[in-house]
Amino acid sequence: MLADDAWWHQVVDFSDYGLLLGLVQYSIIAAGVLGVVGGVLGVLVMQRDMAFAVHGVSELSFAGAAAALLIGTSVVAGAVVGSLVAGLAIGLLGARARDRNSAIGVLMPFGLGLGILFLALYDGRASSKFGLLTGQIVSVDGPQLYYLIGICVFAAAVLVAIWRPLLFDSLDPDVAAARGVPRRMISLVFMGALGLVVAVAVQIVGALLVLALLVTPAAAALRVSSSLTLVPFLAALFGVTAAVGGILLALGGSLPISPYITTISFVIYLVARLVGAVRDRAAV
Repeated sequence: MLADDAWWHQVVDFSDYGLLLGLVQYSIIAAGVLGVVGGVLGVLVMQRDMAFAVHGVSELSFAGAAAALLIGTSVVAGAVVGSLVAGLAIGLLGARARDRNSAIGVLMPFGLGLGILFLALYDGRASSKFGLLTGQIVSVDGPQLYYLIGICVFAAAVLVAIWRPLLFDSLDPDVAAARGVPRRMISLVFMGALGLVVAVAVQIVGALLVLALLVTPAAAALRVSSSLTLVPFLAALFGVTAAVGGILLALGGSLPISPYITTISFVIYLVARLVGAVRDRAAV
């Protein structure tokens, strides 16, 4: 019985919750901002059939963060550099889905291998190594918060600036090309914005589970509605719920933050599928 109780308290234990809550206020704010921007960006990721690209970018973001950890510089800066390199490489190497997926398939193991190499050479705390892969509940301090919010705001501004041609290219690429939309340039700019947001997500949920914040909320929103106005709003709401809710739950246990975020995100997706199925059946 004692063993069972110890196992349960690793998952949920709110005995010192009030004291611990003040330690993660920066992480909660960063997670909220990431949930909004990541949710909206995720809708475009789904419409452009680029869910696989998110994982590819996260692997090189992880490599960049691990390299920064090894040489003792800013982990956020390393993650941003790795993400931008991956995003631009994917944008340049493949405009078509088949070419793009091939490029991502090549970049993913390379980035993961580099990251593991850098972590193996790092002699610091094991929690720092593990946190890059699965996230840390206390991962954002005061200075980092401003950087992360600035990155998300800049990425959001980029999306706003190219929103109409990007949405046109996402929904009907052939017609967009015929109308003279610069598809290659739009793709590069979009991948750059995606790389920046992935770099922020890696700081919160870890490199291995970025999809839970940049794909699952958008996929859930698309199951509930097809409205071009409502879907981004729902995706942002689902993203904030998963990110902030995951941190608040993880604060009561001793497990990494990622299982909580991914579980909340997955439950939201299941509920959205159920709502979508009921709606479709009622419409028949």
